[in-house]
Amino acid sequence: MYHEATTRELSTLTHRQLQLVGEDPEREGLLKTPERVAKAMQFLTHGYQLDPEAILRSAVFEESYSEMVLVKDIEVYSLCEHHMLPFFGKAHVAYIPNGKIVGLSKIPRIVDVFARRLQVQERLTIQIRDAIERVLEPEGVAVVIEAQHLCMMMRGAEKQNSSTTTSAMSGAFLDNDNTRAEFMRLAVR
Repeated sequence: MYHEATTRELSTLTHRQLQLVGEDPEREGLLKTPERVAKAMQFLTHGYQLDPEAILRSAVFEESYSEMVLVKDIEVYSLCEHHMLPFFGKAHVAYIPNGKIVGLSKIPRIVDVFARRLQVQERLTIQIRDAIERVLEPEGVAVVIEAQHLCMMMRGAEKQNSSTTTSAMSGAFLDNDNTRAEFMRLAVR
């Protein structure tokens, strides 16, 4: 998972950052910090190396099921692209099959693929919806993400109890009030 040259270069940058904020990168507690940070950044952004549509296509099955499929409370951990601070929460993802279903574990996997990139919650929500829509061609897709952003909690507005909810819907979830209401009732408590 860790690219040796990238680890070296990120370590050098982190070493310099420590100096710039007034720390001594040579003190005992910080000796291995540059390498740890370099590896953490590679892990936290490994979604750039993954193809979410290929992941979905790897487990598509013909099936006549035509009711809502909902995977909810999927943990989301990402980095805000504006401050590179974490945001975290839960995603709720539903689709209505149109002759094809996907292995249930693939839904959380694509959430992770997009979350493991520098992100904004709004784009993350749409990317998940669009990938499912392109691969499965369902009757509709609905995605809701509820998250807390450390860039708003630790700095800036400093509102520790705030959370952000985003949604992206298509097809039956947009066209049918009952379908949308059922999704919201089942997904969001």
